[in-house]
Amino acid sequence: MANLVIVESPSKAKTIGKYLGSEYTVKASMGHLRDLPKSTMGVDLEHDFTPKYLPVAGKEDLIKELKKEAAKAETVYLATDPDREGEAISWHLKELLQLPDEKTRRVTFNEITQKVVRESIAHPRDIDSDLVDAQQARRILDRIVGYQLSPLLWKKVRRGLSAGRVQSVATRLVVDRENEIRAFIPREYWSLDVKLDLIGKPGSFVAHYYGSPTKRELENEEQVDAVVTDITGKIFTVTNVKRAEKKRSAAPPFTTSTLQQEASRKLNMTPKRTMAVAQQLYEGVDVAGIGTTGLITYMRTDSLRLSDEAMAAAASFIKDRYGKEYYYGKFHVFKTKSNAQDAHEAIRPTHVELDPERIQGSLTKEQYKLYKLIWSRFLASQMANAVYDTVTIDTECAGHVFRSNHQSMRFAGFIAVYEEGRDDEAEVVGSPLPDLQPQDQANIAKIDKEQHFTQPPARYTEAMLVKVMEEKGVGRPSTYASIVSTIQDREYVVKVDKRLAPTPLGEVVNGLMMERFTDIIDVEFTANMETKLDDVEAGARKWKEVLSEFYEEFRQELADAEKALEGTRLKVPEEETEEVCDLCGRKMVVKTGRFGKFLACPGWPECKSTKPIVERMPGRCPTCGSGLLKRKSKRGFPYYACEKGAECGFMSWDVPTEHDCPSCGQTLFKKAGRGRMKPFCINEGCENFLPEDKRGYYKKKTDEEAAEKKPAGKKKATTKKATSQKEVKK
Repeated sequence: MANLVIVESPSKAKTIGKYLGSEYTVKASMGHLRDLPKSTMGVDLEHDFTPKYLPVAGKEDLIKELKKEAAKAETVYLATDPDREGEAISWHLKELLQLPDEKTRRVTFNEITQKVVRESIAHPRDIDSDLVDAQQARRILDRIVGYQLSPLLWKKVRRGLSAGRVQSVATRLVVDRENEIRAFIPREYWSLDVKLDLIGKPGSFVAHYYGSPTKRELENEEQVDAVVTDITGKIFTVTNVKRAEKKRSAAPPFTTSTLQQEASRKLNMTPKRTMAVAQQLYEGVDVAGIGTTGLITYMRTDSLRLSDEAMAAAASFIKDRYGKEYYYGKFHVFKTKSNAQDAHEAIRPTHVELDPERIQGSLTKEQYKLYKLIWSRFLASQMANAVYDTVTIDTECAGHVFRSNHQSMRFAGFIAVYEEGRDDEAEVVGSPLPDLQPQDQANIAKIDKEQHFTQPPARYTEAMLVKVMEEKGVGRPSTYASIVSTIQDREYVVKVDKRLAPTPLGEVVNGLMMERFTDIIDVEFTANMETKLDDVEAGARKWKEVLSEFYEEFRQELADAEKALEGTRLKVPEEETEEVCDLCGRKMVVKTGRFGKFLACPGWPECKSTKPIVERMPGRCPTCGSGLLKRKSKRGFPYYACEKGAECGFMSWDVPTEHDCPSCGQTLFKKAGRGRMKPFCINEGCENFLPEDKRGYYKKKTDEEAAEKKPAGKKKATTKKATSQKEVKK
């Protein structure tokens, strides 16, 4: 009698099945098979928050199949992901499939490799009820907030809105940053640089104003001109030359948060996409010459811990490839934050010897880029420090000190493999300096003064928002990506130049939450709730007790809000555009209807003019030279057409770019879809013309080609062409 192993996804099932052999049947549950109902709250608030779980609609056949397999299995191993949600999925499977305790075992894999999978199967455990309770508490908390707060937003703001517990706090962070930007008052300051020519020996260098003599900032042009008057025509003397060695340590291996941040900076991947690709790498990829194997450890973690085995493998690899001097010298251990769950290792490659270039041919572009990022960061974390030589030179004139800095790399160390990206400005290295000694003198060759103004804080990128949420304790590694995605899907936040800005709707909803639901919108309160859920996971608190404490206050806030807002409807400011109404000349505004956003005249109901929203693209129409617009087909697929419409008639599924063909001068196009594709020319009369069949799109087979592929003896069912959607479905 075979044993049954249940995992979440088919790719994970394929990888694990290869390692376990014929004694085990591995099946995928395709995620949750049981959950709270969609149409109702599904939580009995009057009777101890008892949840009502139902089988997920559409998965009846899968449930039936798993029950059948479980009935004939000797032991059922529940091998869902090693986190709270994975534990909850295993518990739901046990309940739904009616598995007896004696034949149900729980196993987890921090990495999906042959060694770890077999070791885990050999040492199973029971389902951890504390982990399940922590996940149940989070799910029910979010359900209570969503199902009781959303109807209030429908009545007081706009139909179709929804509210979330942690998402509301994330929206507040974006709104607060926008308010900081609006309230920012620029402050004037000046820089003063002098180019100096040495006296008595060749060489010149640039020095920056430092102070008089202690550090001082020049606040206006009058102060700058006073310094210039003091130093004009006078000799500068070198007063101090300081040479030093500077060491720089490698960044620690990735956690969920830092992976999302770095993938955003370096790969331009959203947190949601980063986690989807990381899941593929974790569950297993078919590597040529090796077979299906998991390439990274579990990607939802807040720990910086690494196993001794992994660090030893890295040490051996570094010494062999780069030399002993590039190794850190011992295991480089990083300290995990005190409030971290530390349930798993940091994110690292499962086999460091599988370097990205070696397996690139077996990976998609996204998989390769993300794997290379994870592999490089892990390897660099065990490499020697980078060493720099620094020199700081002070020159003095008329009581004013000017300073010059330069930094040069002596030993690359970990930078030979990886260097961490930055959100702020990079450190200024400075130009190379001549060999200066104290008492060397110089004359002024040139004076440069420049006015500056302090800049407001920048809007958050998705990566920066994840970082702030982690720092403030809002959310957990498994929720960061969904939070950032959700607040954009609900149109509370939009991307402007790759940074997050609140919409008028987001600001109105945030204002209501700030006024009436201070606990839910409070960052510290939300962080404390995460701590309480951690306590439930640790077995220190009961989950229903946590829910009761929350609901008592929330119910009162909800009742007070209903009473205070009785008869009131909050108006969302309309977003004005530069598009002019063709009928009355007013500037049109953005409205939202059943089928999405559109432009409407603000003079309604007197003027009922509307227009679809179109996005202007770079480049020019290859037919008439007019502008190009992005439009959508009836089925929602984007295409690109001349702004003159039917008068010109040009349209293309290919994306126009800002580049022109070097031969014919027409706009170059590129293939639609993810990733960077090489632009091509669509002008048939040009020597650079690229035919459609060579642009990388899927080519549909002709009837003749399809017939050649069919096995002999099989007759085609029909040759009639489908003329309607109903016929296609049939």
